[in-house]
Amino acid sequence: MELRKFLRIARWEVTKNAGGIDRRTAAITVGALVVLGVLAPLIASQGVALDSGIYRAGVDESSPYHEVLTDDATFAVHPASSDAVEEGRVDILIEGTEVVDWADSAKGRAALAELRSAVQRFNDQLMGQDPNQTAASPVSVTLRYVERSLATTQSAGDGGADSGGSDDGGTGGDGTGGTDGSSGSSDGSDTTDGTTGDTDGGGDDSGGGPLGGLGGLAGGLGDGGTSGAPSDIAPPFPFGSLVLAFVFVLPLNFVIQAYGSTILSERINRRGELMLVSPVSRGDIIVGKTLPYFLGAMFFEGLITVGLLTLGAEGATGWISLLAVTPLVLLFLGATFLGAMFARSFKELTFVTVTITVALTSFAFVPAIFTDVTPIALISPLTIVVRDLQGQAISLVEFGFSTLPAMLTAIVTFGLGAGLYREEDMFTQRPIPLKALDALSGRIKRRSSAAKLSILLLPFVFVTELIAVAMLFAVPQSFALPAILIVVAVVEELAKSIHLYAGFVHRKYVRTTRNAVIVGSLSGLGFFLAEKVSLVVQLLGGDIPDVEQAAFLTGGAGPAVSALVAIALLLAPLALHAVTATASAIGAARSRRGYVVGLTVAIGIHLAYNLTVVSFVVG
Repeated sequence: MELRKFLRIARWEVTKNAGGIDRRTAAITVGALVVLGVLAPLIASQGVALDSGIYRAGVDESSPYHEVLTDDATFAVHPASSDAVEEGRVDILIEGTEVVDWADSAKGRAALAELRSAVQRFNDQLMGQDPNQTAASPVSVTLRYVERSLATTQSAGDGGADSGGSDDGGTGGDGTGGTDGSSGSSDGSDTTDGTTGDTDGGGDDSGGGPLGGLGGLAGGLGDGGTSGAPSDIAPPFPFGSLVLAFVFVLPLNFVIQAYGSTILSERINRRGELMLVSPVSRGDIIVGKTLPYFLGAMFFEGLITVGLLTLGAEGATGWISLLAVTPLVLLFLGATFLGAMFARSFKELTFVTVTITVALTSFAFVPAIFTDVTPIALISPLTIVVRDLQGQAISLVEFGFSTLPAMLTAIVTFGLGAGLYREEDMFTQRPIPLKALDALSGRIKRRSSAAKLSILLLPFVFVTELIAVAMLFAVPQSFALPAILIVVAVVEELAKSIHLYAGFVHRKYVRTTRNAVIVGSLSGLGFFLAEKVSLVVQLLGGDIPDVEQAAFLTGGAGPAVSALVAIALLLAPLALHAVTATASAIGAARSRRGYVVGLTVAIGIHLAYNLTVVSFVVG
């Protein structure tokens, strides 16, 4: 590739109204994305009030309850009227210091209960403003959440709540922390610290929980109170991570629509034919057409990052967030490029892009919500973004584990799409399955290509299994383990055999049993060698959940096995992949029906192997 050539192609892509979008539509889209990038952090910092104004209260301004209700967004305040409840204009009626009437309904009783809670919060707020906090809040609790160990049971006091320097234990056995009582005296003497600044572990003002270091943003996106009076303690909810993941993913869905349209326009209008006969390589063309959309997506991601940093994220760098989101941007663009090369019309492209959006958004969005669950959350690159914006430390292993699968998958999607960027595929109306086989067969040069393609397709396998692990993490283990074993068997056998079937269909391989055994063995060998990349999972520590072990530990040694058994378990996957890929290849060499039968047999063998190994290693 030459810099001058693909930069010129990128300039042409921008100046010719990319994707056939008129100037007005483009301006509106860009304006909407800019507004989203600027306002999303500000909106988020105001908190969430899904129940705003759900209850109506009648109260005069002279009532002491008036200030309580006006400070609570749950209530819509109206002037007091004796017949307001009967006419259905309010749910509760307050005169002076008494609640004189309320609606005889579920909503009326709920409004009355919410009023009690509002009064309690208001009183706690007043007490929190008292200069003598020791007298105002003689009991101060700090709740510290610690990472649960799946291997051992925590001892008493481990992960408990600390208060006033006391460390007499608590309930921390389940890893969720507990309260160990309080220190202080009834006479109001200053025997308790009254604050959480010097407690043992994460109870400081900047940390505490997700988004604790984002200053004003923490109030709107926090996970509930973790320190203060007992009434201030609230269970965590990952709303902050949810919002951050959403605002980073949303702009990508706009960008890929325009990007997919411009690629398909080149094919339908045959404008790409001029590019193919020009003195530029396919790499120059693809990079030149992709560059404007990549830079545009990174501009919006940078805008969101800067907006969040301005809200006061202590310890956040910003550049780590941009580095982490780069593979995700490339993955969205690469999948869209490949989908646009498959689609035959704009209607078909719509279905393709919707599928890509749903799949990749689930991959990026769902794990990133649970940023405090390791290593499940690290499946998504957005977890690194959220942690960076929280000012948390990020190790090189964590960064690589989150970003490497997405980056490798993006490279493979662009590579497969480049295999279709030729006249015989660009301007022909072939169904998507046949186009997929064309993309794979275009990479087959000789029998050794079977091993190469198995290696290239491993990122797809890795990402798919990561998504399955994220989806099944919270499911009961009795269901999750069999489900993940089935997913692993199906996905891996497809990855090892689909390119073999493409090679036989396009006559790249000779249709003989001997040749099927050779290419099947090569495919299994290539997959075995590439699969060792999944050992990165074990670098995250020894507390890998059983579900994740079932997905990635297809071979390995348990805690107490001999050296001979350990070697056998290490080499067993090689035999497995060679045998199952050969079974699929023998069927593919015969016919399409034969390939389905061979693939089914391979999946059955793989599933039986997984059940045996997982029960030995994990169980």
